[in-house]
Amino acid sequence: MRFQHTSTYDAPPAEVYAMLTDPAWRERVGAAQGVVSSTVTVTPEGPDGCRIVIDQEQNTAGLPAIAKKIAGETTRAVVTEVWASPTQGTLEIVAPGKPTKAVGTVTLETDGGTTRHVTDLEVTVKVPLVGGKLEQVMADNIGSGLAIEQTVGAAWLQGDR
Repeated sequence: MRFQHTSTYDAPPAEVYAMLTDPAWRERVGAAQGVVSSTVTVTPEGPDGCRIVIDQEQNTAGLPAIAKKIAGETTRAVVTEVWASPTQGTLEIVAPGKPTKAVGTVTLETDGGTTRHVTDLEVTVKVPLVGGKLEQVMADNIGSGLAIEQTVGAAWLQGDR
């Protein structure tokens, strides 16, 4: 299933990119999302980009019973963003050992005095009969996480660090 989310920030793309690549900001987002544990690694990639890997243990409280049956009480998620430049990159979310994956792109677009952070993903859950329903659950969780990310990001860009 296709999933798209746009977060808008009152800052130029360079400031938003600096925030997105700051491990301290990523840790703050994880705390706001209520992750059980998280490790954030940011390394340079190519002349203008970077690789961000977030390896986290997430609580599955609130998920439907069928999703918890597959995921368990907690689940590990590995989020990898590879920014080829400060305005475009790729995103992959996997749960090692689980039949789930989300793969797509991330972009920063200037819109007047603001920056739009666009996440465009293809979400797949390979479980017979209920895969489509579980894809929607996964997409909803990604959307909730990105909404929290936007709230933390807006505060960060206004100096709440």
